[in-house]
Amino acid sequence: MNSAMFIQHLLNSLTLGSLYALIAIGYTMVYGILRLINFAHSEIFMLGAYFVFWGVTLFSLPWPLAMLLSVVFTAGLGILVDRVAYRPLRDAPRISALISAIGVSFFLQNVAIVFFQAIPRAVYRPAWLENPIILGEVRLLPLTLFVPALSLLLMLGLVYVVYRTKTGLGMRAISKDIETSYLMGVPVNRIIAITFGIGSALAAASGIMWALRYPQLQPIMGGIPGFKAFIAAVFGGIGSIQGAVIGGLVLGFIEIMTVAFFPDLAGYRDAFAFILLIAILLYKPTGLLGARQEDKV
Repeated sequence: MNSAMFIQHLLNSLTLGSLYALIAIGYTMVYGILRLINFAHSEIFMLGAYFVFWGVTLFSLPWPLAMLLSVVFTAGLGILVDRVAYRPLRDAPRISALISAIGVSFFLQNVAIVFFQAIPRAVYRPAWLENPIILGEVRLLPLTLFVPALSLLLMLGLVYVVYRTKTGLGMRAISKDIETSYLMGVPVNRIIAITFGIGSALAAASGIMWALRYPQLQPIMGGIPGFKAFIAAVFGGIGSIQGAVIGGLVLGFIEIMTVAFFPDLAGYRDAFAFILLIAILLYKPTGLLGARQEDKV
């Protein structure tokens, strides 16, 4: 493999890893606060892509406006999911919230099948994302640069919110001790709702960019990316935003480079993610940056 091909594959792995990282951040934020795996996150990812599709095709909205509205609506949907499915179970055993999360996942997926139909849909791509960029022997679609750049901006915005705002301070306080946060006057339910909203917005942005990269929509499209992003979150240390980013980038690199160097194994690319999950659970269950925490029943 020459240097140009390596650079091409490296940029592709950065693109894919950025998408995994954005989805993984949603998982890790909710888990960091509630110790809950939000299994409906994959469906939020899927709905974000569909909202853009219908905004462009049904309402003839400009693509940037459709994307912005999709992120806003999906963030609102994430807040609604928390309000309806999770908030009433705050004081219930953790298994109850877990079952509720699974139920919400199946509910949203089946609602999408009914309303959007199971027929795969072609995705509209803006013209400026179609014209290839030639850099010497490297040939890139603008999407290969657009996805990591937008992902980086979103991650930097999230870091600012978490570490430079009162809302972020509340998130960090709740992640340490939710009961004490209640006693200290932290608006716990509002902070948790904002957390769901931010995580859902990032999932929507990732779903939109995923649909641009793999231009086909269907109601079950969130399944495999969601599982892989969850693996990335576990690998990096679920509960750690930095760990989610590292895990997503590492998983994207492994997946792309394995196919590039061993094309005969392309059919097993999904299996490598689950092998990575098993390995990290066996040798470092807390992940790269995760801290050991005591579960409360």
